[in-house]
Amino acid sequence: MFKLKPDFLLGAASAATQIEGGELNHNWNDWYNRGKIKDGTNPARTNEHYDRWQEDADVMSSMGLRIYRFGIEWARLCPTEDTVDEAVVAHYREEILYLKEKGISLLLTIHHFTNSMWFEKKGGFTKSENNKYYLELVDLVVKSFGDLISEYITINEPNVYATESFFYGDWPPGEKSMWKAMKVMTNMVTCHIQAYEMIHKMREKMGYNDTKVSFANHLRVFDPTNPQNLYHKICSKLTQYFFQSAITKAMCLGQFEWPLKNNAKLKTGEYCDFIAINYYTRSTVSNFGDGVKKGSYRNDLGWEIYPEGIVRCANEVYSILKRPIYITENGTCDNNDTFRCRYIYDHLKALCESNLPIERYYHWCFCDNFEWLEGESARFGLVHVDYETQNRTIKESGHFYSEVIKSDGVTAGIYEKYVQNQEYHY
Repeated sequence: MFKLKPDFLLGAASAATQIEGGELNHNWNDWYNRGKIKDGTNPARTNEHYDRWQEDADVMSSMGLRIYRFGIEWARLCPTEDTVDEAVVAHYREEILYLKEKGISLLLTIHHFTNSMWFEKKGGFTKSENNKYYLELVDLVVKSFGDLISEYITINEPNVYATESFFYGDWPPGEKSMWKAMKVMTNMVTCHIQAYEMIHKMREKMGYNDTKVSFANHLRVFDPTNPQNLYHKICSKLTQYFFQSAITKAMCLGQFEWPLKNNAKLKTGEYCDFIAINYYTRSTVSNFGDGVKKGSYRNDLGWEIYPEGIVRCANEVYSILKRPIYITENGTCDNNDTFRCRYIYDHLKALCESNLPIERYYHWCFCDNFEWLEGESARFGLVHVDYETQNRTIKESGHFYSEVIKSDGVTAGIYEKYVQNQEYHY
């Protein structure tokens, strides 16, 4: 049992491509057309949120969600390099206003893994000369929604985007080059820093002084498989450095360390108004790459369940930048909703028992959605979606989360009702 920290707000997160649906000209629809989605499902369907947004907002409100992280779809806003769909701008404004009327505070993500195909065909983030197109998107977003939105995520998980798309090659465009992945990270750092300054300047000219900007940093714990094995220890440290430590320091402080390069000659400084952390799991390392600790609890994708890691990761970033902490994603694949209540409980409890300035927790995700390479088969949501009928049903974990919000913590009664009888599996 625990009480939430004072001013600790709970809500949920989503991403446009994963929920909106639509036959759009972006890299994930292209990836589906190339037969790359594991379960064969189509991001053109997903949750049909673009047409059902009011229904979803009403469900959020009924659950008592206080905060919501959402994204815009680049390919929908800018179907070609030279066009802006003003009807889409109006649509997003209507949705934003409705959510705000429901008393839900919003955090807007500008880029969340998905590129318009016209940008992808130019080489996307592999070429520094393409950074201007991302910054044009930032300019459009702030001009269109800056009077309604004060908090922004510039880029979601640049390290995951770079490694999955350009190192492992599992995501579009499917390339396998460590050095190209590092180049993408370099360009995304540059984009973030320039976007950070742009958003602040634009909203200041609009008369607002409440702007907050950060990037969503995917962090995990990297531990040696055998803590006594020197090679395992070296590999875990190097994996952590290349995957997250170097890019974290660059994005937060403008300090570029090898193999990242400060090609734009940006000044060092502080480029995050809050620390935004996406945390899911721990990796154990015996060579370069991911592993799962033998005998550990796992979710339905085989990821280790390691609640104390969320505090370890938060401490890692807080040690270099003293800012309020937002957990911008945390959740688990639990297809039958048999242990999600315990997962949420254990992670929230770890956060509340820490001495860190935790201010926000966005559960990933609000409702089941198109989970990238896994398609519709991996269910992370608090709300069940029947993809054939598009019916929404609040899960047991959703009711639990709602009661945590309304009670400002977990009472003995809530624990007994929702958590006590849930167990993880191996």
